[in-house]
Amino acid sequence: MGLFDKLRNEFIDIIEWTDDTNDTMVWRFPRYQNEIKMNAKLVVRETQTAVFINEGRLADVFQPGTHTLSTENMPILSTLLGWKYGFNSPFKAEVYFINTKNFVDQKWGTINPVTVSDERFGMIELRAFGTYTLKVIDPVLFIKEVVGTDGNFTTQEIGEQLRSLIRSRFTDAIGESNVPIERIASNMDELGEIGMKRIEKDFTDYGLKVTKFLVENISMPEELKKEIFEYSRLNKIDLNKLTQMKAAKAIEEAAKNPNGNMGAGMGMGMGFGMSNMMANTMNQHNQANTQTTDTPPPLNSLQYFVAVNNQQTGPFTQQVLTQMIQQGALKKDSLVWKTGMAAWAQAGSVSDLAELFNTTPPPLV
Repeated sequence: MGLFDKLRNEFIDIIEWTDDTNDTMVWRFPRYQNEIKMNAKLVVRETQTAVFINEGRLADVFQPGTHTLSTENMPILSTLLGWKYGFNSPFKAEVYFINTKNFVDQKWGTINPVTVSDERFGMIELRAFGTYTLKVIDPVLFIKEVVGTDGNFTTQEIGEQLRSLIRSRFTDAIGESNVPIERIASNMDELGEIGMKRIEKDFTDYGLKVTKFLVENISMPEELKKEIFEYSRLNKIDLNKLTQMKAAKAIEEAAKNPNGNMGAGMGMGMGFGMSNMMANTMNQHNQANTQTTDTPPPLNSLQYFVAVNNQQTGPFTQQVLTQMIQQGALKKDSLVWKTGMAAWAQAGSVSDLAELFNTTPPPLV
């Protein structure tokens, strides 16, 4: 190395940062043991801020523009270095460039399911993920609280800490949103706004700001999805007809398997009982909400229990019994019973049911 090269290395007269990355938040100018020449040029580009540090102490901050370094525009550093008389000798100082642009497409997501409480469905486990955008709004605070002496600080170095913070706050946001669980998918924007407000202060404490927060997806267990879909359907259809149809189909399937075990029979019996109970409850609900005070009760209150695989099912109304006969699930030799009968009897021998068999068309073949 020649003498002139050595001199050029010792005195720095231009300080700048031409960022060619997408994730560098803070970059320290590589001064090493070199000294900065008095009246050197400091070039701070748009979306940058330059901070001078002397022996670990924050000094002067420069905004975008071209600056000539002198005692006049470095008052804090001049005081720290003891330049009482405006010395023009080279000086040593660390220069940090802070990138103040928006860092987009930062990922966040829940590592483990988030447990929330719903009034109708109880405790529910949800997973969520999305993206956010952040920027540095207070370079000095950001260096103090986060960067320290790191000379090449990237978004990856703080990413996990921020994601952990977001996960914690977003859990609270879902709980406070009061959005029904079945409408979460259609309220992503609302949840994003709530989540952004929840994390705003935590980011500000680091000298950062979240400029955009998006919730891209919220998922839940498949069995819960099915339950919610079933719940939504029940609000749109006639529950009485639905339960009757399911009961008839279940009995038809049971009739196809007369050798089924007792456990299966008991299960079906309980299922039919629940279906009938739901139908009766729905009927009562519909009657209570219908203004028909002058309407007399229905003339046909026929209700029979049916034996399936030696298990009692029902009671079933005349409409359900008719459907069962039409589908072949209830036959003349099927055992039936209703209140007032001394014992179980074959359906074909009961006068009420015999009429139903007579009104049912015979099979074509």
